[in-house]
Amino acid sequence: MTQTVKAYGAHAGDRPLEPMDITRRAPGAHDVQIEIAYCGICHSDLHQVRAEWHGTHFPCVPGHEIVGRVSAVGAEVTGFAAGHLVGVGCIVDSCRHCDDCADGLENYCHGMVGTYNGKTADAPGWTLGGYSQRIVVHQRYVLRIRHPEAQLAAVAPLLCAGITTWSPLRHWHAGPGRKVGVVGIGGLGHMGIKLAHALGARVVAFTTSESKREAALALGADEVVVSRDRDAMAAHAGSFDLIVNTVAAPHDLDAFLALLRRDGAMVLVGAPATPHPSPNVFNLITQRRTLAGSMIGGIPETQEMLDFCAEHNIVADIELIAADGINAAYERMLAGDVKYRFVIDNATLAG
Repeated sequence: MTQTVKAYGAHAGDRPLEPMDITRRAPGAHDVQIEIAYCGICHSDLHQVRAEWHGTHFPCVPGHEIVGRVSAVGAEVTGFAAGHLVGVGCIVDSCRHCDDCADGLENYCHGMVGTYNGKTADAPGWTLGGYSQRIVVHQRYVLRIRHPEAQLAAVAPLLCAGITTWSPLRHWHAGPGRKVGVVGIGGLGHMGIKLAHALGARVVAFTTSESKREAALALGADEVVVSRDRDAMAAHAGSFDLIVNTVAAPHDLDAFLALLRRDGAMVLVGAPATPHPSPNVFNLITQRRTLAGSMIGGIPETQEMLDFCAEHNIVADIELIAADGINAAYERMLAGDVKYRFVIDNATLAG
């Protein structure tokens, strides 16, 4: 038996998002039913809903930064009960038997199913995301929220922006005695600064705008470098253990690769619509530097990140909006006019 709920989505890539009714399955034996309280808006939502990335199915209901309260569970569910505060990130299913799934890295599973626009047996044949009143998800992909309920809206972006920066910081061992750079001070970058600082690293924020200096320092950066200033960049040559590059626009990677020490790594987590200019190979081979990529994170490390953030009182900096403000928020996001993440109050979907 299915259930009809209110949602916000688009019927075509050249049409604005609008109210719509969608169906959700009734909880199966291993499912958790969640009444969604808040859903963050990610830049990838815009790319997907406007068909800027290949393969968008319509109607498209975006949203993969979901927090809410459990309203029902299946008979075989363990660890979740009605009333629990929970989250759902970018993953709602995977093959569950490959090496990636066995390692808790479901984000790299070739059978990973995204929270929206992923293949599913549920109608209409692809997943519909968190710009909706309710979602039903297999318990494996549901996360416990331990923050106070008053912080719930600001927790939502941790489910994508938080884990996207946490995963490379942990994998490349950010912590005391390590010098970490964060390129870009936006939805991803502001979380990268907060998390690297809380992990105990020395944090340097890179921005193209002098006007963001004070904001980056307030987020926890020890130093801010305007990347257009060649002298300021040169002063850090060969000194970074890790640089997390969050910029989602093509730019010169060599300027940052030159800042890495021997065996240092720059990790790309921003996804530009067109490729970066190819870096100079000598910037890599002469110091055994690494240019790498990282994509969200698996379920265990996402839970680790949420628990760490609860312990250290870390949330995203957000602007809360009603559902009828989503289209305007998309335009403002394109213009960089948000500090630093829009979050939808899903109670406003009821009209």
